[in-house]
Amino acid sequence: MKLPVHRWFRYSAGFSAEWTKFLIAANSSKKTKILDPFAGSGTTLVSSNEMDVTSFGYETHPFVNRIAKVKLNHNPNIKKLTKLFNHVITDKSKSRFLYENQPELLRKCYTEDTLKELVNFKYRFDTINDGSIESELVWLIITSILRITSHVGTAQWQYVLPNKTKTNKQTPQFAMEKKFNEIVQDLEFFQNKNIKELGQIKNHDARKIDNELKNKIDMVITSPPYPNNFDYADSTRLEMIFWGEISGWSELQSKVRTFLIRSCSQHTAAERLKLPDLLSQKEISPIQENLEEVCFELERVRKDHGGKKTYHTMIAAYYLDLAKTLRSLRHSLKEGGKMCFVIGDSAPYGVYAPADQWIGKLAIAAGFNNWEFEKTRDRNIKWKNRKHTVPLKEGRLWIYG
Repeated sequence: MKLPVHRWFRYSAGFSAEWTKFLIAANSSKKTKILDPFAGSGTTLVSSNEMDVTSFGYETHPFVNRIAKVKLNHNPNIKKLTKLFNHVITDKSKSRFLYENQPELLRKCYTEDTLKELVNFKYRFDTINDGSIESELVWLIITSILRITSHVGTAQWQYVLPNKTKTNKQTPQFAMEKKFNEIVQDLEFFQNKNIKELGQIKNHDARKIDNELKNKIDMVITSPPYPNNFDYADSTRLEMIFWGEISGWSELQSKVRTFLIRSCSQHTAAERLKLPDLLSQKEISPIQENLEEVCFELERVRKDHGGKKTYHTMIAAYYLDLAKTLRSLRHSLKEGGKMCFVIGDSAPYGVYAPADQWIGKLAIAAGFNNWEFEKTRDRNIKWKNRKHTVPLKEGRLWIYG
């Protein structure tokens, strides 16, 4: 989060940009084409730009897709950016602001004075928004300061915790100027190094075949969502409510989750999925017996837990989605290509699901030649309030051919 461009927006699901660059350097040439089917805020694509390698990314979270697109444009007109930014900062025009009319979440997260100042920035942005990359950078600046100007806490995964306070919040004016200077510094750094804009973010579902990339990809570098019940849609709820893209939590399913890999129980519960329907799908036949055993056990033990979360359909839907993703990636990858998946396994309600084994078997069924798993660390060993003691691991799943 301290690296140029990568630091523009703190997205919870990022992984190491330096490691990505190392991986690209060890496995590519200038003719190499890289794909990240779960691109997030663009870590792989920005790193590929730095390595002078063409890359593509899929991101179906509409808000995060927009962030990634902004980060992939390194050559805006800095004079125009400065002019637009100064207008937002110094213009005296104000919105018709009534604190009591603001969304409840915003009133929980900001004092009246802070929220008024942020809303005025948004109001002035609307007057200069011409759809250019320079105005999109101003949008990103405002977006990136929303959490650091709030007096309430945020969890490690960026959920908002209105009942917890923090003492190191920044004023909107100070935060805006600091982020602007940071972005201009990074843009000048990239432009001086003549880093080209070779990355392309696409609003494409990784589960579906992309005919534009048929047999064009040399290497896939990605980290799919883990089946650990983290709600990626909810991680940007604060920002989306601020910009008026949703009115509240209830809209996350139709506006965001419906486009994402099914890795949280909120998603599968909203879709009212039936376990027999999921388990009967041919794509998961290579792991069906083991998957059934785990899902049936989850269906049984959920009754003993207060939340009664739909982990049984979540796990089944998740691996069905990954099976479809692997089939579509086989369509895009060249013969002799390779893939590196950063993955972590899970144990909802203490029922273990071995991600490396299951994804590896699904890859072979999708037409790949072989796979191997490289463990990098243990998981589930730090948190005192963890719900179970099942040992978990994280690592790199290499898939070949």
